[in-house]
Amino acid sequence: MTTLTKKEDHSLYANAFGFLRLPMDFNPVQSGTDLIITGVPFDLATTGRSGARFGPEAIRKASVNLTWEGKRWPWFFSLKDHLSVADCGDLVFECGNAQDMSDTLFQHADRLLSVGKRMLTFGGDHFITLPLLRAHAKHYGPLALIHFDAHTDDYDQGGKFDHGTMFYHAQVEGLIDTSASTQVGIRTNYDHKNTPFNILDASYVNSTPVAEIIDNIRKRTGNRRVYLTFDIDCLDPAFAPGTGTPVCGGLTSDRALQLLRGLEGLDIVGMDVVEVAPAYDHADITALAGATIALEMLYLQAAQSKAT
Repeated sequence: MTTLTKKEDHSLYANAFGFLRLPMDFNPVQSGTDLIITGVPFDLATTGRSGARFGPEAIRKASVNLTWEGKRWPWFFSLKDHLSVADCGDLVFECGNAQDMSDTLFQHADRLLSVGKRMLTFGGDHFITLPLLRAHAKHYGPLALIHFDAHTDDYDQGGKFDHGTMFYHAQVEGLIDTSASTQVGIRTNYDHKNTPFNILDASYVNSTPVAEIIDNIRKRTGNRRVYLTFDIDCLDPAFAPGTGTPVCGGLTSDRALQLLRGLEGLDIVGMDVVEVAPAYDHADITALAGATIALEMLYLQAAQSKAT
C-alpha cells in the first residue's frame, strides 16, 4: 500500500502543483495571504512563435528545483517568514476569445487588489500585462513601468490584441507615467528621437556596472509606485531559448538577477513574468530562468514587508 507523506524535501517532483510547492487557493479573494500567483495560459496575441500558453505550467514545474533552499542566496532570510503567498491556479476564460481573456483577467486582478492583495502573474504572451495594468492603475493611479525586454512593445501599428502594442495603449489610456518608466535590455528597432521611455538598451546594460544601471533606474522612478514586467526574451537565447521572439545579444541570467535585486526598496505593486514558450527549449532552461526570476520578485516583495 502506498502512503502519501509530506516529505517534500526528499521527493521534489511528487504532487508539485503550485509554484514552489505553495498551497493552491482557488478562492484567493477570501484568502489570508499577502500575494497571489495567477497563471494566464494565453498566446493569441503573439506575432512570432506561439506556445507561451504553456508558460505557467512550465514555470511551476521548473520551480520545484528552487524549493530545497530554506533561505535563498543572497537574501539570507526565509521567504515565508515575511510574505505569505498562494497559487490560485490558472485564469479560466473562453478558449480562443482574446476579449474574454482581457476582461476576465482585469476583473480577477480588480477583485484581488480591492481586498489588498498583491499579484505575481505568469504568462502567456506579453499582452496580458495590459489588462493587469488597467486593474493596477485603477487602484494606484498611473504607474512607473520597469520593463525588461528585447522589444519596447509600444508600437502604434498592430491589432487590438497584439503583444507588441501594450505599452502604446497603456500610454494612451493613462495607465503609466513614461517620465518615470524604464525599459531594460532593448535590442530591436524603436523611435530613438521620440521615445518617451528611459531606454537602457542591451549594449549599455551588458557593458555598464550594475550599480550604475540601478542608479539610472532609481533616479527615473523616484518615489512612484512601480509595475514590474519581465519578458523572458530580455535574456539572450543562450539563457532562454524557449520564447516566441528570441533576439541575440541579450542579458545573462546572472545580470538580470543582479538588476532585479537592485530594485529592492522600490514600491513595486504588481509583477509579471511572460513569454516562456517551453516547446522551443530542449532542457527546461527557459522555464527555470522564468521560475528563478519569479522567485526573485517574491523576495523583493518579502524584503519590502521585512523593512516595514
